[in-house]
Amino acid sequence: MTNPLDAVFSALADPTRRAILAMLLEDDMAVTDVAEPFEVSLAAISKHLGVLADAGLITRERRGRVIWCKLEPGALRTATVWMQGFGQFEPLDLDAFERFLEQELPADTD
Repeated sequence: MTNPLDAVFSALADPTRRAILAMLLEDDMAVTDVAEPFEVSLAAISKHLGVLADAGLITRERRGRVIWCKLEPGALRTATVWMQGFGQFEPLDLDAFERFLEQELPADTD
């Protein structure tokens, strides 16, 4: 994917990847520890981690024989800013709008 925002949303679309991100909120984790709670192979978890890393949501670092995963919260900032753009308008209270119209518009006397 060429658009970083597309990569972030694509990565977030999978529930396993979202669960991994939630786990990494707590602390950095070794790949084997990330894989432990899931009932899929280590290879499948590695693929999920690759998608998250490609989207910039995590970084992986080799420390000796162990690969550690770290959450990169800054990667979510772009997606958050984009989503907040849709929250710039207050939700419309249709009941209040109807009461306003009833008060402001003359009643039809036909």
